[in-house]
Amino acid sequence: MIKPGKIQSLLLWLLFMTTILLAGCGAQQPAATTEKSGEISGKLQVYTSQPDSDISKLAAGFTKKYPQVQVEVFRSGTEEVIARINTEMKAGKIGADVLFLADAPTFEALKVQNLLLDYQSGELKGVKQELLDTDHMYFPTKMIPIGIVINTNKVKELDKVDWNTLSESENKGQTVMPSPLYSGAAAYNLGIFRNQSELGWNYYEKLKDNQVMVVKGNGDVIKRVASGEKSFGIVVDFMAFNAAKQGSPVAFVYPKTGSAVITEPVGIVKTTQNAAAAKAFVDFVLSAEGQQLAVQQGYLPVNKDVNAPEGRSAAAALKILNAPIKKLVEQRDADKKDFTVLFGG
Repeated sequence: MIKPGKIQSLLLWLLFMTTILLAGCGAQQPAATTEKSGEISGKLQVYTSQPDSDISKLAAGFTKKYPQVQVEVFRSGTEEVIARINTEMKAGKIGADVLFLADAPTFEALKVQNLLLDYQSGELKGVKQELLDTDHMYFPTKMIPIGIVINTNKVKELDKVDWNTLSESENKGQTVMPSPLYSGAAAYNLGIFRNQSELGWNYYEKLKDNQVMVVKGNGDVIKRVASGEKSFGIVVDFMAFNAAKQGSPVAFVYPKTGSAVITEPVGIVKTTQNAAAAKAFVDFVLSAEGQQLAVQQGYLPVNKDVNAPEGRSAAAALKILNAPIKKLVEQRDADKKDFTVLFGG
């Protein structure tokens, strides 16, 4: 039989050892925190309409911060990305975790279909509030005005160029524009123009009469203007500035009549299989680091605390053309149908 004094000694010894073990567990807590941060890993599928070089640089910046995430990208025009999503929905599974597309009406339509995840990002402090979706289903990532690119060898008086310039008889056959059946920016521009009294659907009829060329995307517009095949092109601003920086004989005009501005939103698919990585991707794009990367690529930042690209002061005086977003969503199918009838598929 163990004597009472020895029992007390044994209990004290057990208490001492338990204290040591608990202290040891406390010392391991930082390792648990590291393990938690390491949970952001695995595959992240991004569907986007961004140019290949831009999404590649963005993905590289993200994976540098989150090296355990493997970013896979499907890139095409916004309208073709949506077509792919619709096909995948019918098959019962959407392959994307993150959508990074041209314009807010596209995301509004996805929101109505209950396809987007509500996310309260912690990187919204510097983002212009008027650009935010109040339901936090998608987020603006940049400001991209749509205007006119001109060939500087063929057009000398830039200050006289406005939207009506493209429909004037002396410029017949000298304009190229992207198709709204492929380009989300072009589809947004069409919707905005139809809701402006100075432009309207009548403007597109004038372009048709003036033998405007319709190509697939914005990149093709730049190529045809830079080569001198066309004098004018309807295009997103950053492509024109980037082409000029690379030595092409082009310049960009913000029309005095005003410009539609797309915000290239990013959002998370509700059925994502990697919500942690998807949220981290959204945060990265909205962060000062992500916004600085956008500026380096020639975009106007959506974060008011980040400076615009050098030489883009003209954008500060930009007149922005707007229309109710719900109306843009409701009329988009009709816009495409009418465009197809007027210009052909």
